Amino acid sequence: MALCYKKLWKLLIDHDMTRADLRGATGIAPATIAKMSRGESVGASVLERICESLQCNIGDIVDYVPNESESGQIAEAKRARNCAPSAKRRGGWRARYLATAGGFPDEAR
Repeated sequence: MALCYKKLWKLLIDHDMTRADLRGATGIAPATIAKMSRGESVGASVLERICESLQCNIGDIVDYVPNESESGQIAEAKRARNCAPSAKRRGGWRARYLATAGGFPDEAR
């Protein structure tokens, strides 16, 4: 999922405001502005404060843009990869060595 805040940036230009002016008027953190610049999601309360400050609706500042590449099997593969346990959780270096080398030389089989 991707959010697009281009409408917000255009609205700021129309109101002759900078991002710093928006931060001052709404009290939102610089990190929140940075997240919005990257198209990441922010809390509804942040969007509410922006709408109150600019006298607009939420649809005037944000759009939802679906990611076409994350459909079907690709999205499922990403979820599986992100949820897989790390090597440490699978037993650490010893388990990795045993899996790749077939065992330690001094161990009886």
